[in-house]
Amino acid sequence: MNKVQVCFSPELYHLFADDSSIVVVVDIFRATSAICAAFENGVAAIIPVAELEEALEYKKRGYLAGGERNGIVQEGFDFGNSPFSYMKPEMKGKEIALTTTNGTQAIEAAKHAYSVVIGSFINLDALATWLVKKDRDVVILCAGWKNRFNMEDSLFAGALTNLLLESGTFKSECDSANASSLVYRTVKRNMMKFLATCSHRKRLAHLNLDEDVKFCLTPNQSKVIPVLKDGKLVAEKL
Repeated sequence: MNKVQVCFSPELYHLFADDSSIVVVVDIFRATSAICAAFENGVAAIIPVAELEEALEYKKRGYLAGGERNGIVQEGFDFGNSPFSYMKPEMKGKEIALTTTNGTQAIEAAKHAYSVVIGSFINLDALATWLVKKDRDVVILCAGWKNRFNMEDSLFAGALTNLLLESGTFKSECDSANASSLVYRTVKRNMMKFLATCSHRKRLAHLNLDEDVKFCLTPNQSKVIPVLKDGKLVAEKL
């Protein structure tokens, strides 16, 4: 039986890393939600990079470029990491370079794993089904906030853990997976209320981004699985 584990921060990833697990990178507010929305909208590829300067180099070469730090679009970039920025008709068929405060840093940390895929509430059920079919151990890597624990990523980790355990093909001997699963089962009927006091929810509220938050917490808007291949995220479907 396959194992599911949850890593609450990229700083802890070295304790979970191995050569055979699929790593699910999660940054609910907002990078991985935006990535899933982009592929659902027909974006061809997303190139995740850790540094702003590297993303700007792609922009100089003619790519669209998203750059976000602390929830704010950075100077010189076409957009940040709001899901709605990636849902415009002109995005279809484009390759986009992206750097964010937390999500692309987590992708960078996991890039040498057996496989790296992107998770969000937007593609929750499709992702769980895809992972069951892959028949491998899974590590859910929460991007957190600047390498610290955050609640929204851990809440999603619990939702995905539940689905994998319910499939009957996964087991958990991981306290962080079990804890996140318990929290999700307890609050899943009103995630918005539960997350009202979480740090990044407040940060986004101060930036008048509540609509982004609602979108990011709405499950199953997509059946696309973004997978990292040769340095680019590309779409797989069920």
